[in-house]
Amino acid sequence: MAKSTGFLDGKFLIAMPSIEDGVFARTVIYLCAHSEDGAMGLIVNKPMAQPSFADLLVQLEIIPDDQRIRLPQPARDMKVHRGGPVDAARGFVLHSADFHLDNATLPISEELSLTATLDVLKAIAEGRGPDQSLLTLGYAGWAPGQLESEIQHNGWLTAEPDPAIIFEIDDAKRYTRALAGLGVDLAALSPVAGRA
Repeated sequence: MAKSTGFLDGKFLIAMPSIEDGVFARTVIYLCAHSEDGAMGLIVNKPMAQPSFADLLVQLEIIPDDQRIRLPQPARDMKVHRGGPVDAARGFVLHSADFHLDNATLPISEELSLTATLDVLKAIAEGRGPDQSLLTLGYAGWAPGQLESEIQHNGWLTAEPDPAIIFEIDDAKRYTRALAGLGVDLAALSPVAGRA
């Protein structure tokens, strides 16, 4: 049995009602890395209206504009999500572990990996990418000790991740579904921290 490190990589962070900031309000974050040096995660339930995945592929010169119609259906249906406020022009693909690029893919768990290179976008556009994927622009980051402090001050709930919530559930339902996975009713949550 693996020894617990106390770190939360590979877990969900679910925003408490006390988080009213527009960026993090009602968010579900998949925590990709967490150590004594800080934490990094991707918001998985905030789709962007623009750009579309096809627009992004054209902007990055992965495909010419006239090739949009030839994208495989999963690529045509793919949404771009706002992953967080840090490095908002950089793309990150959270995906199923069936896809791996040497020196580019970071395995996070047995089920999920992260790749942040153009090669994963090319693979998706060509229909040879991961079975399941979620593309974000930007990420959420925390300085050393910051996330732990936010959790202690009733900012976040932590939960085991459910890949179905990331890849299969409609964006608008991911927050309530993640809470339901903990047995939490949103109406019963208080925005005020307290101690018994």
